[in-house]
Amino acid sequence: MKRKLRMGMVGGGNDAFIGAVHRIAAFMDGKIELVCGTFSVNREISLQSGEDLFVPEERVYVSYQEMIEQEAKLPDGERMDFVTIVTPNFLHFEPAKLALESGFDVVVEKPMTVSLEEALELQKIVERTGRTLCLTHTYSGYPMVKQAKAMIKEGHLGKIRKILVEYPQGWLSRLTEREGNAGAAWRTDPKRSGKSLAMGDIGTHVAHLAEYVTGLRITEVCADLTSFVEGRQLDDDGSVLLRFTEGAKGVLTASQICAGEENAVRFRIYGEKGGVEWANEDPNNLIVKMLDQPRQYYRTGNAYAAPFTLSTFATHNTRIPAGHPEGLLESFANIYRNFAATVAAKKDGKTPTPEQLDFPNVNDGVRGMAFIDTVVASNESNEKWTKFVI
Repeated sequence: MKRKLRMGMVGGGNDAFIGAVHRIAAFMDGKIELVCGTFSVNREISLQSGEDLFVPEERVYVSYQEMIEQEAKLPDGERMDFVTIVTPNFLHFEPAKLALESGFDVVVEKPMTVSLEEALELQKIVERTGRTLCLTHTYSGYPMVKQAKAMIKEGHLGKIRKILVEYPQGWLSRLTEREGNAGAAWRTDPKRSGKSLAMGDIGTHVAHLAEYVTGLRITEVCADLTSFVEGRQLDDDGSVLLRFTEGAKGVLTASQICAGEENAVRFRIYGEKGGVEWANEDPNNLIVKMLDQPRQYYRTGNAYAAPFTLSTFATHNTRIPAGHPEGLLESFANIYRNFAATVAAKKDGKTPTPEQLDFPNVNDGVRGMAFIDTVVASNESNEKWTKFVI
């Protein structure tokens, strides 16, 4: 393509945090431009957001329905190419469905929907329409996460035995939803968030990492969920024993009441020959621990000699020279860049490369919703193990 992809946005106005993160990530490589949006249910906030973002007033729409319908009527050279949806969970499905059926590709925040049934319907629509849906599981965009995945796929660790993933936060240690925190208010409301708080909001991130990095699939869970903060309707803490394909075992913890924690995402994965460890708060480092060898530190951006050469997936998603931190925004931007490259290749009648296709998609969204359903069912059951429902 000889032009930028044109993005429309649902949500993400001046009164929201994540919309700005999406825009920074989308614009980082100069491949995408914002041309329209419905940025808030509050018309004044939506109009002011559009003005601040230099979106023409006539393309700041009252609703997502109006935006998608009106954009579809515009000539090919003017209409948006895809929609980014950054609303609370309960407002993901309908705009995504309408956009896909109207011929637009979609980027959507996680979890993809509020129910497995909705996720399965989106999956069918994607298959039927041939459109592309990207789900922003941000942590999969880091170069050293991709390096860990490549090393496991290439057999460096041998058969995988143990998978430990965790996501401790502390921001919901109080009843923050009743203290004027809008983000906490909708996340803790079952009608707007779904049947789980901790497992839906952050547990899905590390469940995705466990499957993405190892290439294995969760087959059974044994879950213990708790709502520690009095008056809260949904779980704010959870521990899950996991069984995977090929016999691997794992433990997943996701908690939003770990007072003092920020976003301490971490995985440790062990095979017959060794293990790997990565942490979101030190993202440039991948620690490799092999039997009978000193620990090895793989660092983003280095041109190591064989046999320590970084994978093409790691180098494809590295932006700056070694020693400079690459963080959440760059990881987010990698997802947008790969999505944009895939959409552009399809528009040009070309086949995207494996590196370009390396972003979470609708199938990951279905797995995420199935994870939430299975964990909640396990917690409510007297059975020790609950089979994964997909």
